[in-house]
Amino acid sequence: MSVRKLKPITPGQRFRVVNGFDAITTDKPEKSLLAPIKKSGGRNSQGKMTIRHRGGGHKRRYRVIDFKRDKQGVDAKIVSIQYDPNRTAFIALVEYKDGEKRYVVAQNGMQVGQKISSGTKAAPEIGNALPLSEIPLGTIISCIELRPGQGAVMARSAGTFAQLMAKDGKFVTIKLPSGETRMILANCLATIGAVSNSDHQLLVSGKAGRSRWLGRRPRTRPVAMNPVDHPMGGGEGRASGGHPRSKNGIPAKGFRTRSKTKDTNRYIIERRKK
Repeated sequence: MSVRKLKPITPGQRFRVVNGFDAITTDKPEKSLLAPIKKSGGRNSQGKMTIRHRGGGHKRRYRVIDFKRDKQGVDAKIVSIQYDPNRTAFIALVEYKDGEKRYVVAQNGMQVGQKISSGTKAAPEIGNALPLSEIPLGTIISCIELRPGQGAVMARSAGTFAQLMAKDGKFVTIKLPSGETRMILANCLATIGAVSNSDHQLLVSGKAGRSRWLGRRPRTRPVAMNPVDHPMGGGEGRASGGHPRSKNGIPAKGFRTRSKTKDTNRYIIERRKK
């Protein structure tokens, strides 16, 4: 994978850094795995805006991703590596021996023609999904379940990975991308390898218009607002704005919002770094 810096033939391209898409093998998605997406523009069922700075953007179709990897004991061949507009990672189209096709999140190093599988008997190789109890200590993993059969919920975005640190009875200890160390049930599935498209963090959009294509609307700095609009607004001249907080008054930058009485706190061994 690589990135490309464009020649500055327009102002918008002067600082633009784009993905090289070296790993992508086709630009046509599998039609049977496409679903429509309805945009909300940040509005709820009453039509009221509940999330600011959302709206517009290019029309997309959802790629149905197999996060559960529940077709176990059956080998699948990677047909192609594709771009997915709904996530930062690339996705892989796989075809099972019985002809069924599915999308999975692609890991770094996946190649077209490679065989992958899932289940307790799968080898701990890139792209294979195994229960955490069957994965060797120190292995780099991604697409991790939090509850057995739930489907992958952790370490799914571009370039992310976790590491299996220890095993103890029915739990294993995992160091997550955030730096948090926590215990997870040993019969949860995880995929071997780091998620693809690790160069995503190097991209530079180059112009405001590209954010609009992605469905992001302009954001006004809170310190530029009036007191009626934001807790950090108001003041004479360029006032700093006081303590950083959200529009609803919840403090930011280090304020912990996680409940101290949350039941799953007992599974967290070490909290994420600030």
